[in-house]
Amino acid sequence: MKILLLALMALAGSQPATESATAEGRTPAGGRWAAEYPANWNGTLLLWSRGYGSSDTVATAPRGTRELLLRRGYALAGTEYSASGWAVEEAVPDQIATLKAVSERFGPPRRVIAWGASMGGLITIALAERHPDRFVGALSSCGSIGGSIGMMNMALDGAFAFKTLLAPESDIRLVEVDDDRVNAARVRAALEAAQRTPAGRARIALAAALAGLPHWTDPRASEPAEGDHAEQQRQAAAAFVFGTFLPRVDQEKRAGGIFSWNSGIDYRAQLRASERYAHVSALYREAGLDLEADLDRLNAAPRIAADPVAVAYMRDNYVPSGQLRIPVLSYHEIGDGATSARLQTAYRDIVRRAGREDMFRAAWVRRAGHCGFAAAEHLAALEALETRIAIDRWPASPERLNDLAEKVGEGEGRFTRFRPPPPLRPCSAFERICR
Repeated sequence: MKILLLALMALAGSQPATESATAEGRTPAGGRWAAEYPANWNGTLLLWSRGYGSSDTVATAPRGTRELLLRRGYALAGTEYSASGWAVEEAVPDQIATLKAVSERFGPPRRVIAWGASMGGLITIALAERHPDRFVGALSSCGSIGGSIGMMNMALDGAFAFKTLLAPESDIRLVEVDDDRVNAARVRAALEAAQRTPAGRARIALAAALAGLPHWTDPRASEPAEGDHAEQQRQAAAAFVFGTFLPRVDQEKRAGGIFSWNSGIDYRAQLRASERYAHVSALYREAGLDLEADLDRLNAAPRIAADPVAVAYMRDNYVPSGQLRIPVLSYHEIGDGATSARLQTAYRDIVRRAGREDMFRAAWVRRAGHCGFAAAEHLAALEALETRIAIDRWPASPERLNDLAEKVGEGEGRFTRFRPPPPLRPCSAFERICR
């Protein structure tokens, strides 16, 4: 422990005490930024990247952590990007501009750590891969870090199965969506009707499996038992609209066309790869349905093709390369029904292909829901990353992370051992053409 403390002190260096201060401004592109510096600044700046959407206020840290981090001497900064929606294109330069602005205002920090959640987790990966000279490390929580194309293609598979098998004559749109909220309402109505019958529930389970949804999604409910197919289906159905019919209006407008496709996809093979075949089969048997006939129906249905120009845009914003030069720790709930845990597995595989395994660790939290981490879990992840930066060794086992969470005393750590599910539609910078 003494060696670790000395290493951390040497890396951080000494920093003179100052008055606490806040500042606000705008990036050259018009994004609003905010920064907070405590009087006991330790020399480290945490640059926060928010998730999808927009806000009237600028967030500088995840919920429940701001005061704790300031008390511990961290400076905080974040940006309300210069565009709303899928703002990866704008967010990366906005964050670099924010870093420049706060450095000019308060002086250069000794260390900068990038971190973010959900879409902000993917932005954090983009910052780490594209600007490793600006950061000493990065943290991604509940992030869509497998990349935009793989995420949206996997969602398309679930949506395609749902409409083909349960609502073929409906106005539900899979691509070229007119209004995301109106389209989601159409899906919700069809889902509620299907959920009332054994046949409908079986087909929802098939669509959820193809979409990569977990069997545990409700943070208010216990994790379903392995053989409790009814409860597993109920929880997957509860997250289906939010986790499968992802917003597309903004993305297609940005990309200039359709960027998701299912040409050439064998849905029988996809179900096998999902590791949910036994679950889906059990529900089909209970409903008296022929699963193989439905898979034949899916494989025979007309497919969706993508516009290469739109795909190229989404590659740029953002498909990861895994070429890490700084340490990155990613942590994810095992029951996240909005940003599939399979995306974290996909990024792990990308990093391995790049030969950068030593720079990346994935941690899992035994909880359902999206980005619902305890403050202690965020702080434990931060301390683990700082240890890796200081002594070139990862203290990222579940036991070690839970010890760190207990030490900070701000809630229980629920890090756990978990066998990651495989990515279903992987797409990285290595593939010129993803499947």
